[in-house]
Amino acid sequence: MILTVKPVRSLKGQAQLPSSKSYTIRAFLVASCGGESTLINPSDCDDAKISMNIAKCLGAEIRYRKGNVWYVKSKGQKPQTSVMSVGESGTVLRLLLPMLARHPNYFLVQGEGNLAGRPNTHLVKTLRNMGVAIQGTAPQDSIPLNLKGGTLKGGRLEIDGSLSSQFISALLITCPQLTENTQLVITGDKIVSADYVVMTEQVLKLAGIQIQRLSDREFKISGNQQFKGLKEFAIPADYGLAAFLMAAAALVKSDIVLSGNLDDRFVQADGAILDLLAAMGVKFTKTSQAIKMQGPFVLKGGNFSLKNCPDLVPIVAVLALFAEGKTRLYDIAHARAKESDRISDLRKELLKVGARITEGDNELVIDPQPVYKKNIRLNPHHDHRLAMAFSVLGVRIGAIVEDIECTRKSYPRFVRDLKKIGGKMKKS
Repeated sequence: MILTVKPVRSLKGQAQLPSSKSYTIRAFLVASCGGESTLINPSDCDDAKISMNIAKCLGAEIRYRKGNVWYVKSKGQKPQTSVMSVGESGTVLRLLLPMLARHPNYFLVQGEGNLAGRPNTHLVKTLRNMGVAIQGTAPQDSIPLNLKGGTLKGGRLEIDGSLSSQFISALLITCPQLTENTQLVITGDKIVSADYVVMTEQVLKLAGIQIQRLSDREFKISGNQQFKGLKEFAIPADYGLAAFLMAAAALVKSDIVLSGNLDDRFVQADGAILDLLAAMGVKFTKTSQAIKMQGPFVLKGGNFSLKNCPDLVPIVAVLALFAEGKTRLYDIAHARAKESDRISDLRKELLKVGARITEGDNELVIDPQPVYKKNIRLNPHHDHRLAMAFSVLGVRIGAIVEDIECTRKSYPRFVRDLKKIGGKMKKS
């Protein structure tokens, strides 16, 4: 399906922000480990639905209550099936593998789409060191993966954190259930997306699990812990998705209100969008319930590390096209291993509109131009965040965005919400 976005001079309106995909996935999977949980307003995106289905496959009982409230009950029982389908969710895939490895069964884990190209070697290597027989698809241990569980052991473990923090989160969820204590050491030249590890720690703490953080690179995890469930956990709004609506409002004259559960007690790496927008000259007001913006704004370029928030690369690059002065986005090598190569694929498409953008192994440099080609057809490479970023670009110069339905992965109501704040577009 194609989305044709017409340029507009202004945006005005209100929209309800979607709930966090990342918190929702962690909530359903942690709830499946034991106890009784009540999840309030979880995301209904495709990845979130996959996490709910996997929780059921792991033996959890899940019931819907009115008002988007979900009740999850689990005794930490054995998985109900030997074949697990994780759709296109890299997060679900990686969090699931150690969870399955606890059980003395053979499992096949399969997925769809671009997930087949995403690497899991660092996690697979650690699981093998923990005694698990696991085999992925060469050369990067991608899906499908076969594993034989039941031999998982703790002790001193090492995991490389330079490609994805999801590998760390996966072990933090499973190690408390082992009979042995675990010393988890993070290796690699850097730890990317570190705030997502903090997110996992927060959800585990709500479930009664104690993780002792000795340093940024070392955790002590006691074994034989009991998951007590998540009591009345209201899922916060998703800053990474709010970024697209805020960026649209930053590109034209605007008067918008974005409402949602903006509880800052819960860490989100993509909350960095607020500081990034402020650094680029965008003004807004924020409370625990809403973000308000009134433009127009004069955008400024700058040097921005997106080490902890690679999901923001596409939308910040689009903003940079209209800034005064060059913008350099760096510490982003791990953005290549997402749903698309968010460096090369993003550059390839933005060149079509006349952007001057150079690519390095670990960076993008955007040199704004006075005029861009309008209403150009853009391919998001089946990446939901590229699709949304190109749609926002269309608010300023018009765009024809292919495969817009891929936004269901994280934000199924994206087009509706962009229309609510004044965007002009149609699907065909």
